Amino acid sequence: MDRSKVIFGNEMPDSVYKKACKSKAKYAKKYGDDSNRDYPVKLSKNPYIGDSLGVVNVLVGDLKTNAHYDESVDSSNLDWDREKGLIVGNIRMGFGHYRISMAIASAAKSMGYTPYWMDLNSYGETTCTKVIGAQNELYSLGSRLSKNPIFNKLVWEPVNYEGFRALSYNAADQKNAELMASVYKNVPKDIPVVGTHVWPAQAALHAGMEHVVNAIPDNWPMALHFAEGAVHTIQCRNAYQGYRILNGMLKKKICKPMPKDSLLYTGHYIDHELVTNIEADCEARINRKKNGKPMRFLLTIGGAGAQKEIFAAIITYLIPYIKEGKAALYVNVGDYRKVWDTLKEDIPAMKELCVDHMGDWKETEEFAKSALKEDTKVVGIHGFWHKNIFEAVYATNLLMRSCDVMVTKPSELAFYPVPKLFIKRVGKHEMWGAIHSAEMGDGTLECRDIPHTLQMVDMFMNTDNELIEMCENIVANKKSGLYDGAYKVVEAAMALKNK
Repeated sequence: MDRSKVIFGNEMPDSVYKKACKSKAKYAKKYGDDSNRDYPVKLSKNPYIGDSLGVVNVLVGDLKTNAHYDESVDSSNLDWDREKGLIVGNIRMGFGHYRISMAIASAAKSMGYTPYWMDLNSYGETTCTKVIGAQNELYSLGSRLSKNPIFNKLVWEPVNYEGFRALSYNAADQKNAELMASVYKNVPKDIPVVGTHVWPAQAALHAGMEHVVNAIPDNWPMALHFAEGAVHTIQCRNAYQGYRILNGMLKKKICKPMPKDSLLYTGHYIDHELVTNIEADCEARINRKKNGKPMRFLLTIGGAGAQKEIFAAIITYLIPYIKEGKAALYVNVGDYRKVWDTLKEDIPAMKELCVDHMGDWKETEEFAKSALKEDTKVVGIHGFWHKNIFEAVYATNLLMRSCDVMVTKPSELAFYPVPKLFIKRVGKHEMWGAIHSAEMGDGTLECRDIPHTLQMVDMFMNTDNELIEMCENIVANKKSGLYDGAYKVVEAAMALKNK
């Protein structure tokens, strides 16, 4: 059955199906249709997270057009592990899907499996990458424009909340994903695939991959995330019923539900290194608070820079505390050096307090390690930037363990086991991440403007219970298995193979 014509037994109107076909035809006309191409596949050790997460890159097509190709890496002895190999299919769209992929890879390595990193947005000559790149640019533009309150209210939030929720959106996505299937053509079909975005999962199914898990990132049920034929995993129980019955995805019409075996609750997708150290890290946070040590805030700034003004306000507010030795800051700007430079220009008082960690990965690793044991180095404002996307994303994971409070929008980081202060969302679907975290007791409510954000910063600084109670809740949540989602996703993928 055509996956754009019928979705979980729900037949699409002819108008929806024709529109989906036109969407595919438009992309094929603009970027070509390489369905008949026979792209060679090469394995290459990932020089950035290969040692820490065991990741092997899957390179497709002309190596010179592969974003992750590194000719200095000797990978001549690599071959597919047909018994314990696991493909982590992903794209770069912001940092979120990469971060979830790293969590899956980390869990897989800890369980004795070999994670293969297949980034569908890195194969420059393929139609697949060109189509994803075009859609990624549109999403990034929307994120930036969302700073305009009129655009945000009338366009961005409705699209992210109700537009992506509709089955008609999935119909179009499924058709477009047919253009992405060729990158899997020469990949062994029996190796399980975990897609951390729906497109790698959909493309894998169109290509005939036999064992596919679709790790859904959002807990607001949206048809955007459907890859029929895969096992869909979710992080939150409050999303289960909404996905199961396709709630609201045909507006007021009752939908036929997903089959029971197509949906699995797992818990949060978290890295093995973070899960195993929860008790020690939370105990250290509580001890720092009780002993009057500087409170460490980690600010994670996304590539779109949509919330730069909020972070600037937080930094300005905390500068007096930093000068008094009562607070310290980690600021990770990812792979956007300009954001860090602009912050320092806009806030002159920062400069005398700044310690730049610019591009030296070993130095970042050493700082993160020492910060777990020492207080002496954690003073002032530490800025982190890395040119490589893997280091840019993973730096937050390293710094997370030694921070006291992570300041972030309620996206994929909403599920991580660290006390969180949530700033304004980018897209209405993200609000459910903050709601869930507040219910679990490991994060604040979403602070939707600067005054409320600074109020919460002040509460963390000048009272004890916010931080301590969150730490206690995180430890309790671990005991309940809340943060075991990445392990369970890997288990689900391998269970499909061994069924």
